[in-house]
Amino acid sequence: MKPTIYDVAKAAGVSIATVSKVMNNTGNIRDTTREKVKKIMEKLNYQPSLMASALTGKGTETLGLVVPDISNPFFSEMAKTIEDRAHESGMSVIICSTDENTEKEKKYIELLQRKQVDGMIVASTFHDMEILKRVVDQKTPLVMLTQDDAGIGVTSISVDDFKGGLEATSHLISEGHRDIIMIAEYAKSSKFRIYGYIEAHEEHGLEVSEENIFRTVASIENGREVFRKIVQRGIVPTGIFACNDLIAVGVIQEAKEMGLKIPNDLSIVGYDNTILATTTVPGLTTIAQPITEMGNRVVDVIISEIKDKNQTKERILFEPELIIRGTTAVNKMR
Repeated sequence: MKPTIYDVAKAAGVSIATVSKVMNNTGNIRDTTREKVKKIMEKLNYQPSLMASALTGKGTETLGLVVPDISNPFFSEMAKTIEDRAHESGMSVIICSTDENTEKEKKYIELLQRKQVDGMIVASTFHDMEILKRVVDQKTPLVMLTQDDAGIGVTSISVDDFKGGLEATSHLISEGHRDIIMIAEYAKSSKFRIYGYIEAHEEHGLEVSEENIFRTVASIENGREVFRKIVQRGIVPTGIFACNDLIAVGVIQEAKEMGLKIPNDLSIVGYDNTILATTTVPGLTTIAQPITEMGNRVVDVIISEIKDKNQTKERILFEPELIIRGTTAVNKMR
């Protein structure tokens, strides 16, 4: 049976109040008594209840992180950065992956509330914003990551996706590509990347066809499937802008199986600059999101809001960066 504070007090021959003071490093207690209680706690492997700590208004020193897909390298790398930064700040992180399922979203938010986390970080697509609005109404600090606040009045941290879409498409256009396919995600971030894709065409006096914009859920297999559909429709692009490195890798794999050479026959730009971008052959040209800087910033912001819940909310935008590798080249057919 899990030891309780009563067990510690009995074994040490002191009151429960004394044990509590030792745990919280408060009160005027003799050093010998303090050391005795600590040794008993260690011997019994006693772990103080975080819930009890929360009820006393001291907080649980935990953060909740909600991501749509922890298997996506972007979110796994972001989660690691957040966990590392939180650890440096004396906080622990509970990570929940929703698989973009609305039932899981509700389940995990309720779980984090039951765990009395001190604050929540919600990354990327979240479908039921009413759930998050209730979290805010209950005065739990919440920060949106890679998604705007959707009018619920919280701080949001993201990259300038419009500029990212503009730079990715402009790079392909500068290499002489005109029939550029865009493969977007069913995510709000892709909306702004599409705007950038359209703007790049307009700046160069090129027409944009809605038929050249495909949408899917980010995965390697879906990237392969979308490229098969593109070919089956008789579309022969020379350039593809994929809104996620996973999708881009899928396109590369499928194109190679069809006998196409990358980048001679097909140039590809991804998005995120995850570790996947350095493992493809050739290396993937992609738009980098500053994962480390964004992860560190979101932890600093949420901890600051935990300490002062009346802080002004803001929208923080990071700059994307085009990383040119080997999957893009001059279009020799122009």
